[in-house]
Amino acid sequence: MKSSSERLAQLSRMEEARRQTQRQLDMIDRQIIRRMTTLIPQLGRKRSEYRRGKPADPSASLERYRSNLAAITAERQPEIDALSRKLARQDAAIGMLRARCAPESRHARDDPERVHRKDQCRSSADCRVRKRHGAAA
Repeated sequence: MKSSSERLAQLSRMEEARRQTQRQLDMIDRQIIRRMTTLIPQLGRKRSEYRRGKPADPSASLERYRSNLAAITAERQPEIDALSRKLARQDAAIGMLRARCAPESRHARDDPERVHRKDQCRSSADCRVRKRHGAAA
């Protein structure tokens, strides 16, 4: 059975790994945005439409933007999917660890006797101390 300090250290490591995964996803988003920003001037209205006397179609520029964004995103989609799955697994693991840690601390605050378990005691003296002073000892 892990001690509470070991669980807190593990939780801290898991949360840092999750932050790093989220940073990688954010970096991919920024890279896609940067590429789209450089393409925007090229996606503007085509001048050939003006030469023929027709007004420019405002939705055509938006449609070109969306198709280019989809193409650029599709290039990175396997990486995005893998990181998203990893992030979901990390969230689930962190949630489970928090759930395991939280009931013990919540019960200790409410009723120290409910938290007392023989498998948590190191010795019979430790059990007596816990019974006498609550789970904080």
